[in-house]
Amino acid sequence: MNETVAGHIEETKLADALSERYLAYAMSTIMSRSLPDVRDGLKPVHRRLVYAMHQLKLDPASGFKKCARVVGDVIGKFHPHGDASVYEALVRLAQDFAARYPLVEGQGNFGSIDGDNAAAMRYTEARLTDVAVALLDGIEDDAVDFRPTYDGEEQEPVVLPAAFPNILANGAAGIAVGMATSIPPHNAAEVCKAAAVLARKPETETADLLKYIKGPDFPTGGLIMEDARAIAQAYETGRGGFLIRARWHVEQGRFGTWQIVVTEIPYQVQKSRLIEQIAEAMDQKKLPLLGDVRDESTDEIRLVLEPKSRGVEPEVLMETLFRAKLLESRFAMNMNVLGPDRAPAVMGLKAVLRAWLDHRHEVLERRSRHRLAAVERRLEILAGFLVVYLNLDEVIRIIREEDDAKASLMQVFSLTDLQAESVLNMRLRSLRRLEEMEIRREHDALSAEKKSLLALLGDQSLRWERIATELDTMAVQLDKGPGGKRRSTIENAPKAVDVSVVDAVEREPLTMILSQKGWVRALKGHVSDLDSQKFKEGDGLRLALPCQSTDRLCFFATDGRAFTVRGGDLPRGRGDGQPVRLLMDLSNDEELVAVFVLEEGGRRLVASSAGRGMIVEDEALVAEKRSGRQVLNLKTGEVARVCVPARGDQVAVLGDNRRFLIFPLAELPVMGRGLGVALQKYTEGGLRQAVVFDGAQGLIWPGNARPRSEEDLREWQGKRAAVGKTAPAWALRKG
Repeated sequence: MNETVAGHIEETKLADALSERYLAYAMSTIMSRSLPDVRDGLKPVHRRLVYAMHQLKLDPASGFKKCARVVGDVIGKFHPHGDASVYEALVRLAQDFAARYPLVEGQGNFGSIDGDNAAAMRYTEARLTDVAVALLDGIEDDAVDFRPTYDGEEQEPVVLPAAFPNILANGAAGIAVGMATSIPPHNAAEVCKAAAVLARKPETETADLLKYIKGPDFPTGGLIMEDARAIAQAYETGRGGFLIRARWHVEQGRFGTWQIVVTEIPYQVQKSRLIEQIAEAMDQKKLPLLGDVRDESTDEIRLVLEPKSRGVEPEVLMETLFRAKLLESRFAMNMNVLGPDRAPAVMGLKAVLRAWLDHRHEVLERRSRHRLAAVERRLEILAGFLVVYLNLDEVIRIIREEDDAKASLMQVFSLTDLQAESVLNMRLRSLRRLEEMEIRREHDALSAEKKSLLALLGDQSLRWERIATELDTMAVQLDKGPGGKRRSTIENAPKAVDVSVVDAVEREPLTMILSQKGWVRALKGHVSDLDSQKFKEGDGLRLALPCQSTDRLCFFATDGRAFTVRGGDLPRGRGDGQPVRLLMDLSNDEELVAVFVLEEGGRRLVASSAGRGMIVEDEALVAEKRSGRQVLNLKTGEVARVCVPARGDQVAVLGDNRRFLIFPLAELPVMGRGLGVALQKYTEGGLRQAVVFDGAQGLIWPGNARPRSEEDLREWQGKRAAVGKTAPAWALRKG
């Protein structure tokens, strides 16, 4: 080692060293592991698997080979990683419930939709499918670039020719550093039809493409519950989501009995785990209408749900399961891919199809040039052969008598080096008359092909029409194939179902009691005599809220989070109940701002101590999980101060600075989550109280019984975010 290098220490800042190395790791993860290429829809490990199986000649017409052999070739030649991760990738390519169009045909145990693992790779065998062959079509014809492998001993393709729209047909999922991708699978025939239209008319917009691509098409089928507007927006931006519900039907039994049979479950949901979750929900009495669940599945899914009572409507029973998120899931779409320039980007539907079509155009050009070169080479050789047949005796004499037969042939007959070499390598049996006729026929056919190739390479419109015609043909073939028909059904977004209708058999009046120290309990019936209620020593009544057991109660806390508790889940009995913090993840530093019943179509005004607020719809406050939902974002030192009904058209605001302001409710935005906007301007202090009221009916300020008319309030009317004027005495009594 050079003495100037040995022992050399270079000082650098730790932050610089860490950022440099972390950036290198992040780029490696993004480029070489997690994000698919938009052109062939494959990550490096999948591309290497398909190419290695191609080298092993594992086409659909050949026999199977052990997966251990395939994995060995992949990690030995192309992919220097562990065999377990490579085999898992291979298994997923073969699972028909994971991949819409499997690239690998497996023989043996490749796992199941129950979540069972595949057998070890020494027991399973695999070969490529027709779809994988389409991805490789042209790989030997200089259709794509190759690069050296990690050790420089082999060559691997940078991208596959991809005659099949794999990026949309099979989708992709992956988590990189600082970004992720989630692309749902689609019906390949629909994708080909849309791509053909875009190839012929590049100006086609996304809305027109959606006439062909209806939406995702999952391997496990199911119902996609989204309206057309949401689907269009998702495909326009490349970001969105799709609600997937199980497919079910009713089977009638004897004597008026019936049962529900589920035949398709949401994508990426394990059937065994789903049954466990349903059983757990039944044990926790969260499914009061469900009597039993059975798994009668064979090769096809068949889950049987029996009601507790045959008087229950099937739609009502299924709605309870959907509401519990047991037979529905949401697939988030984020079409984050590596573009042709290897840069990650979120693309919409049109951009993805455009990138794939441009790749197909480049492949067609390269294959045509490669074929043209081969045709011209063969025509040159055939021209030399024809010279031989016209001067056969002289050619034989030169070969027999001349010392340098090759040079003599080139001189006498004006042959090229390639022609002379081909003549000298010709077999004697080729000198018969019939062979000359075959050569002339081949020469004519190749001359016609050369003319066609030159015309194709010289006219871009011809190339695009060729691509569109190929896509039309592929669409017809895919429609007729075994997996061609659409499996997932697109339906409109589900309508909101009244909770009281769903849980009719369990509906009963309750009164929720909340103590000053945060103990909560439910009393049966709407109790009016609250003075008789007993509490712990030093505690007392804070709030009594009449409700129904089927109602959803919202607890809004000072940290801006909303928690949802069903009335039927409130603790009951004659005791003190239980601390409200046991029902939700509410820290000891936080307090409750408001507790109320969520209403369909209801709205609330929420605001922080800093005087920022917004309108939130009741549906956006629903969060049936212990962690709740962050609704009002807060800055350091701020707390949520107000959560009141937004019924009316005016907002009255009182600050700690004793300033009072009234402005139109329309000036506040309706948001599902955020910081909100300024309600009132403060130089010191913050928000003290805010209410929403109807200007025609007048303002009833907290602590005041008499309504204040619009005439009484004219002095304090202004615009949102104004300072306001000195508050009236009646507003300062309580607020």
